[in-house]
Amino acid sequence: QVQLVESGGGLVQPGGSLRLSCAASGFIFGNYGMNWYRQAPGKERELVASVSIFGRSTTYADSVKGRFTISRDNAKSTVYLQMNSLKPEDTAVYYCYSASHWGQGTQVTVSS
Repeated sequence: QVQLVESGGGLVQPGGSLRLSCAASGFIFGNYGMNWYRQAPGKERELVASVSIFGRSTTYADSVKGRFTISRDNAKSTVYLQMNSLKPEDTAVYYCYSASHWGQGTQVTVSS
């Protein structure tokens, strides 16, 4: 069955960095675009970043452009989200999404 397992979340101070990973299994990873979403308390889930099948095309929410970088390693069936210059408003549960499936999410908290 399809599984998406996120990791790398945690508590970080404003201005800090985190790298999220999403390990995929149960489907042909290289056939699907990959996406990161996030959901903050009391807010709707929003799309943060997407990467195309071969990683040549990426898109970002305006709120994270220039700070976050999405990438993928098809050999490892893993997608990454490098998050720099983190702000308190980046605090949320971050989810991996692909092949009509969601991961369980990983909590990112940005606070001093």
